[in-house]
Amino acid sequence: MEHKRIRIGMVGGGDGAFIGAVHRIATRIDDGFELVAGALSSDPDRALASALRIGISKARSYSSFTTMAEQEKQREDGIQAVIIVTPNHMHYPVAKAFLEQGIHVICDKPVTKDLDEALALKALVMQSGAFFALTHNYTGYPLVRHAKHLVDTGVLGDLRVIQVEYAQDWLTENAENTDNKQAKWRTDPEKSGLAGCLGDIGTHAFNLACFISGQKVKQVSADLTAFVSGRRVDDNVHTMLRFDGGAKGMLWSSQVAPGNENGLRIRLYGDKAGLEWAQESPNELWLSVLGEPSQRITRAGPGAGAEANRLSRIPAGHPEGYLEGFANLYVDIAAAIHAIDAGADVQSVQGFIPSINDGVEGMKFISAVLASSAHNSAWRPLAASVSTDSSLGD
Repeated sequence: MEHKRIRIGMVGGGDGAFIGAVHRIATRIDDGFELVAGALSSDPDRALASALRIGISKARSYSSFTTMAEQEKQREDGIQAVIIVTPNHMHYPVAKAFLEQGIHVICDKPVTKDLDEALALKALVMQSGAFFALTHNYTGYPLVRHAKHLVDTGVLGDLRVIQVEYAQDWLTENAENTDNKQAKWRTDPEKSGLAGCLGDIGTHAFNLACFISGQKVKQVSADLTAFVSGRRVDDNVHTMLRFDGGAKGMLWSSQVAPGNENGLRIRLYGDKAGLEWAQESPNELWLSVLGEPSQRITRAGPGAGAEANRLSRIPAGHPEGYLEGFANLYVDIAAAIHAIDAGADVQSVQGFIPSINDGVEGMKFISAVLASSAHNSAWRPLAASVSTDSSLGD
């Protein structure tokens, strides 16, 4: 069946932003979307200049996201979905404005700045009937999907240990006191929420562990630190994890680890086998069956499963990476939106796409980690509502 491009708008992502450009590239790789409208900045002049530079007409460059939601809904050719790439504190009000107009929402992570907003947003998603996707993009890598397949089909046996880490070094020094726009808002609790490194990259590690393992975290024991003097949010996270399926785990995320650029890595061990995948070498997955030589599985190579091959665009040995992984998520989002337009139920087409439920779980994780660290690393459950103390602990 022939599908027309899905008309999308974007809120945030103007000149100087990082993740907005990534989303725009990802939507174009498979030609499934057309960017036609935007409120790219809270500064009207900057918003217009940014819009014109990427091909959005002056008539559809908005200085207010609420105006954009209302006016796009009234247009016969209005947007079908909006991509939200603002700082965290704006995720909830922007999503709310578009959901109330019945417009699908694609939101960058973490879903909101705190758990209360996440729960309120979930209620709005349920009421609206609109589709909601959370862009935990690492779930789109072919070999991450294959890793999940190996776990789901019992190749690893009963999972025992899950080790996940996400290490960077870009905040090793006090970058927020320079002209680094990304550092400024990501270390400002008014914009990022109370979690710094934890919310920025720790949530990716958490989501990846849950996605591949198929288990949910039920309790955490955490130690958060702000190593850089004067920093108001954490820049290093150590967390022990207890999963509902019986596995035990550890999560380390840091933005003050010199020598690490984007070191997302996961290892899972069961009673039959173990596996390892690293984002900086995304085209290989190591499977180690007990008592046998370790096996290197490559993207599109021998041993890769049907789901991994579905998401591979070019032959093995031709590297695919970050942008393609992001684009794979958009492939699934496009398929879901087309299915909804054809009358399918929203929940039935969610598939591998991170949902509002995943966003809420991420915020429960953040809340529980903050609470644990503030109370000398005491074990805390991922409850429906957890008090968050802003203290980083000792």
